[in-house]
Amino acid sequence: MRLTPGGLDLGQGEALPLWAGAMHYWRHPVASWRPGLEAMRGMGLRVLDTYVPWGVHETSRGQYDFGERNPSLDVARFLAIAHELGLRCVLRPGPHINAELTFFGLPERVVWDPRCQARTPGGNPVILPIVPVAFPVPSYASEVFFEETSLWYRAVGDRLTHLRWPDGPIVLVQVDNEGALYFRDGQYDQDYHPDAIEQFQGFLRVKYRRSAKALQRAWLVDTIDFADAQPPRRFDARETRELARHVDWAEFHELLLSSAMDRMAKVLAEVGLDGLPTTHNLPLGESATPLNPARMTAIDLIGLDYYHRASPSEHWTILRRTTELAVRSEGLGRPAFGAEVGAGFPPFFAAFDERDSMYTLMCALAYGLRGFNLYMAVERDRWIGAPIDPQGRPRPFAAQYTRLLGALDRVKFHELRRRAPVRLVVPRALRRLARITHAFGPLTPALFHVAGAGWRETVLERDFGLDAPPVIAAEAYLRAFERSLHARGVPFAYAGGETLDRSTVGAQWIVCASTGGLAPHFIESLRAARKGGARVTIGPRVPELDGSMLPLKSPVDMTGLDLEPLDDLGRADILVARRIEKLGLPTWPTDPVDAFVAVHEDADEAPRVVFAMNPTDRDLTVRLSVPKVDAMVDAMDGQRIAKAGGALELTVPSRVVRMFVVEG
Repeated sequence: MRLTPGGLDLGQGEALPLWAGAMHYWRHPVASWRPGLEAMRGMGLRVLDTYVPWGVHETSRGQYDFGERNPSLDVARFLAIAHELGLRCVLRPGPHINAELTFFGLPERVVWDPRCQARTPGGNPVILPIVPVAFPVPSYASEVFFEETSLWYRAVGDRLTHLRWPDGPIVLVQVDNEGALYFRDGQYDQDYHPDAIEQFQGFLRVKYRRSAKALQRAWLVDTIDFADAQPPRRFDARETRELARHVDWAEFHELLLSSAMDRMAKVLAEVGLDGLPTTHNLPLGESATPLNPARMTAIDLIGLDYYHRASPSEHWTILRRTTELAVRSEGLGRPAFGAEVGAGFPPFFAAFDERDSMYTLMCALAYGLRGFNLYMAVERDRWIGAPIDPQGRPRPFAAQYTRLLGALDRVKFHELRRRAPVRLVVPRALRRLARITHAFGPLTPALFHVAGAGWRETVLERDFGLDAPPVIAAEAYLRAFERSLHARGVPFAYAGGETLDRSTVGAQWIVCASTGGLAPHFIESLRAARKGGARVTIGPRVPELDGSMLPLKSPVDMTGLDLEPLDDLGRADILVARRIEKLGLPTWPTDPVDAFVAVHEDADEAPRVVFAMNPTDRDLTVRLSVPKVDAMVDAMDGQRIAKAGGALELTVPSRVVRMFVVEG
């Protein structure tokens, strides 16, 4: 069993597309299980997604009810029915699952155990203010919490390992859930748990190669040693030379989470769930959290959660998030997976309507998603608006999902790809700097990203002795190229600097924001990409600092790399025009520019599917021209559009994505 770009190869020579839907067995009477699962299969879904909630099953420490008392907790029976119906399963045993449960599915005794609790800078429990009950969140460093988690995992393994594929439906197992420190992910929110501080000191020993002198030079403290190094408790730097200890704390947060995932994955393998690919879902605003995909080496499939509205600002958010996921996944030979794509909403969220849900899914598919999990496919308590009701009866709008899944199946969408010859690179050093200079703590950076705010609206406006506030300048640089590429119809993708080698495979032009500092190994990766044939543009300045914002030992060798200060942001359009001409970049412009288009090709680069997207609040008549496309048919309603006057003209209603299959 292995992951492929199109899904999951179960050993049958053909990829299983990861078209999944969530149903929570414990929230339904047993009599509703089969109708719900049959409705999911009838809608065209191939995979069942379900949590296994620790706090629901546990009756006391080490004691559990898996259906012996409450029949609705017989998860093995539920999975056996799914297997009988031909559904595969993504199993999500936590420990944290959220699932709109009180205490996020953790046992109450665990969250109130002081030894398990994450700590604030003042040493107090870190409280998550969430409905229906605020609670102290666990520490990812706590040894006691890890021991409790291991005990829970063993219980899951004892009951469910016999249901691994091919004897049962389990084909993927998720490690934890939305691992962004329980949404208390501000740089100075946590974790000051004693076990976390001990791990931080160990991290410093490795980073500074056990040289106390190197630590002292970086931190500007003559007498400090690793054993007494303490993390910063607030941001107080005013010059670049004072940033290193804050950057170290930001980098450690990434290690804290990835190390915890590694340990959990190892225990899941030890309890009998070995041989299954592992997965994890990054929450909304993931780029502003300490979750670093490059460090999460124990996770085979890293997906994203999608809960968006159909609007211009959120369209751009979906574009940026999905294209970054898609090129990283493609470089790794794995499917870009929407681990949770909202179908409905919890009652304590602002309402999403059915058009929002469908727009989000189809927009993410347009920008490269290859698999998805409808969350929720089957409605339950604390949820509104799933396409299947709690009794397993499809609602009228379930037909939209059925038509979409049928179309994806007919064109073998999971085998197509969206070509993106231009990559806009966001270095990890830049994201760390944005985290530590966030201006609105205790409100986390991720919250602002979810709301559509960028760095310009959320970081401190200090320049730290540089030409301009570094994070704000870098964002303006990338956005200038983004606007110009879209206006001229050049398909592009964002790429995370932490996975540069994988995320720039096949790129013809790489644009990297360099304000502040870049790690020397990252610069060498850019040079390697240039040697591999990609044109590389760096700006708005040559970095003089490394990834920790310390002075570089020698000047950056810019041989073969293009420095572009972009003093006038309008110059980005001139550069884009030149690259189109010199590199032969594809262009698929739309008229009006408020509309968006995405083209998906087969292995021979022949267009097969075209998406036309309108996130605005008005209907649009859209003209577009795609080489080799003379006519196409709407995959949902069968309308045929033929080229006239050198262009394809079509109507795209407000807040709608149309998917067309190319004729011939």
